[in-house]
Amino acid sequence: MLRVGLSGGIGSGKSTVAGRLAEHGAVVIDADRLAREVVEPGTDGLRDIAEAFGPDVLDEAGALNRPALAAKVFGDQQALATLNAITHPRIAARTGELIAAAPEDAIVVHDVPLLVENGMAPLYHLVVIVHADLDQRLVRLRDRGLAEEDARRRIAAQADDERRRAVADVWLDNSGTPDLVLAQVDALWADRLVRYESNVRLRRYASYGPPVVVPYDETWPAQAERVAARIRLAAGGRVVEHIGSTSVPGLAAKDVLDFQLGVTSLEEAAELEEALAQAGFPGLGLGEDSVKREGDAPEAWHKRLHAGADPGRPVNLHVRVAGGPAWNWAIGFRDWLRADAAARDEYAALKLELAERHRGDQGSLAYAESKEPWMTAATARVDAFYRDGQTS
Repeated sequence: MLRVGLSGGIGSGKSTVAGRLAEHGAVVIDADRLAREVVEPGTDGLRDIAEAFGPDVLDEAGALNRPALAAKVFGDQQALATLNAITHPRIAARTGELIAAAPEDAIVVHDVPLLVENGMAPLYHLVVIVHADLDQRLVRLRDRGLAEEDARRRIAAQADDERRRAVADVWLDNSGTPDLVLAQVDALWADRLVRYESNVRLRRYASYGPPVVVPYDETWPAQAERVAARIRLAAGGRVVEHIGSTSVPGLAAKDVLDFQLGVTSLEEAAELEEALAQAGFPGLGLGEDSVKREGDAPEAWHKRLHAGADPGRPVNLHVRVAGGPAWNWAIGFRDWLRADAAARDEYAALKLELAERHRGDQGSLAYAESKEPWMTAATARVDAFYRDGQTS
């Protein structure tokens, strides 16, 4: 099962995207609809609201009078917290029931208006944000009968574009005509979501072609933080470090995000394998880093390997003993390259040369092995960098 979080500001056209995904076969869970469902007449939710806010929040038919309730909670944080304490657990429970009832091979799309505001992004394999320009949103809201002043107030109360972009794995621009965004949704479904779901279900990592070194991408840190948050959640809050070339600003690299996850032992690492696989990072078994320092026992450089199942975002995950020699070396190598421009340029030139040499190879194993002698030789320079107190 693939879990997709779908969100966007009011008037962005999120419902259009949700409807198209449903046409493709997605199981769409609409949080707004559930919020109405749990306070329908005769429900415990409606009873508790009436007890908390008074009978005047009910209309003559005994249904929820939404404007009356809104007037009581607007601008009153304590009242809003009381309302959320009544509705949120019920919405969450109903959401869980619907997810549990979905088929094993389902692509579950959770349509959540406040996904960003409530910090929910790490719960999903992928987050899709629907965007539209402000003027377009105001027109749509006006056509829905909302006065411009009220529309602007509601828009201002939600997360801004910067916060939405921070969590967006996929950004769908719906500022134009519906056919344009629907074409984007069709491509997303066929090229990414269907493949991603099967990879997660079959515990299979996404395959990529030969190594290609590209210029540094300024969005890599934000992408890394999104992925790291998912790994961290699946691993019970353990330490996750963004390492490798994409973690070094300005360094040309393969478009692959590398992480290391800290554990106390490889036995503990094995216990995390299923949780990581369910989160979209299937295990590849035991691995070993080349020993970088003479005298170290080879087993001190052992690890467990995982890779990303998302065909749209290559990821390597090294599960290592936190504070062990391999863990410390990866951080030291990263920080040295961040601080030493000459070393960074030297490494970039090597990577470009080796990528060209191995461009006909499928996968990156030969490319990675070709870098090892240089990286091992650089250990003395990394140690000197730290010994001299030049940490970044």
